[in-house]
Amino acid sequence: MAKHIDFVSLRLFVAVCDEGNIARAAERESLVASAVSRRIAAIEAEIGTPLLVRGRRGIKPSPAGETLLRQAQEILRSIDRLNAELSEYASGVQGHVRVVATTAVLAEDIAEDIGSFLELHPGVRVSTDERVSPEVVRAVREGAADIGVLWDASDVSDLQVEPYRRDHMCLAVRRDHPLAGSTQVRFDDVMDQIAVGVAPGGMVDTLLRREAAIRSRSLVHRVQVSGIDAAVRFVAAGLGPAILPREAAIGHAKASSLIFIPLAEPWAERRFVIITRGQSADSATTQLLVRHLKSRTLADPGHRLRR
Repeated sequence: MAKHIDFVSLRLFVAVCDEGNIARAAERESLVASAVSRRIAAIEAEIGTPLLVRGRRGIKPSPAGETLLRQAQEILRSIDRLNAELSEYASGVQGHVRVVATTAVLAEDIAEDIGSFLELHPGVRVSTDERVSPEVVRAVREGAADIGVLWDASDVSDLQVEPYRRDHMCLAVRRDHPLAGSTQVRFDDVMDQIAVGVAPGGMVDTLLRREAAIRSRSLVHRVQVSGIDAAVRFVAAGLGPAILPREAAIGHAKASSLIFIPLAEPWAERRFVIITRGQSADSATTQLLVRHLKSRTLADPGHRLRR
């Protein structure tokens, strides 16, 4: 089935679904309507089932058409990416790697790590995109990205996994806070003091609420903010402590006025991983970037927990 469907027919089918009308789709693609109709009729004959349903509000894809539409859109996006990347070689680019990463990863060292890679390989182009963990995994699985970087709590069992950096959950307090001289604290002892919550529904918030629920308790924050930068500013302003990943928080301007006290909990250290589809599917440039990211992690002794 569907052995002879070509890219032009797929593009026309997507246009008809987008426009809901064959005449408008034909105009969009600079063709006559009869030519578009013949192309779609040929696909239907090829697979043996209708692809379009005509109703009072225009044309919509049938159940089989929905499947074809979803796959056709992905195929056409892949073709567009292929054309874009091939055109780059004519201008001297020697490879293109697409990286997707979670917010937590992008807040830490990956920008510097990719920057040092590009200094070594000026002919390579790297594009980055921010996604939540499930979308990072899906993008790599489906080939929309070459490399994903995320927290290792996600299910990545069918992908190639390499260790990356890690971060450490700490209680962030001002220097005049009673706990500022502590070498570490237990979550049980400071749970009621956490006044600033970060990114409701995000990975850190979910982790802390889960740990509180295990203890049959709940977290009540004086203020909730959307990101680490805002959390650092609120803690520095005296609204109270927050639990933050130290490596991400320390880079913000006011972090120097804060003390980061490690949490004495086994879950307080988060490990990040690099995921790809595996060496057989990875380009040489992708493998080169993965090796560089791993080497940067191993070469940074300061990435271990410190105050």
